[in-house]
Amino acid sequence: MPDDLYQRYQAAHRAHQTHAKACTSCTDQAHCPTGARLWESFERLQDAYLQRKRRR
Repeated sequence: MPDDLYQRYQAAHRAHQTHAKACTSCTDQAHCPTGARLWESFERLQDAYLQRKRRR
């Protein structure tokens, strides 16, 4: 069975990448409001996934 947290973390990464490719306001250092929300979601899910892996 696929790891749901991993799947959500990867989906958040893809969503951010898709947005960043199309957004003329986002850079590596600054994000538009939508880009910031997507980046924060990716960071939060990635942190949770990595933290869980460390505990195993």
